[in-house]
Amino acid sequence: MKTHTQLSRAALAAALIGFTQLASAHAIPKIHQPGPGAKVSAPSEAEIEFTEELEPTFSSMYVITEKGTQVNAQKSTIDSDDKKHMRVSLPPLQPGVYTVQWKAFAADGHCTQDHYNFTVK
Repeated sequence: MKTHTQLSRAALAAALIGFTQLASAHAIPKIHQPGPGAKVSAPSEAEIEFTEELEPTFSSMYVITEKGTQVNAQKSTIDSDDKKHMRVSLPPLQPGVYTVQWKAFAADGHCTQDHYNFTVK
């Protein structure tokens, strides 16, 4: 006969396993180029490698200045050979702080979005 403590532990373990499976279905950045907080020479593009394949139609990435002006003239793209890789081409950037805003729709329909800053020296 199981005790109340054993049942509680079993329920907690089942919940944690379910949460882990749910969380792994979201596209989360693994590698950023340039990275969050990086101080770099003007990059020609911004790139993010995600944990899940992305749906190109609904995924996007923008780079904006401190004043909120978008600097990338072209839309971001998903690599056709690696659907976990999103990039956007950048014009020559002046020194300053830039924000990368991204939205990633995983192929299974889950959406994540966030932003981070990098500095051009």
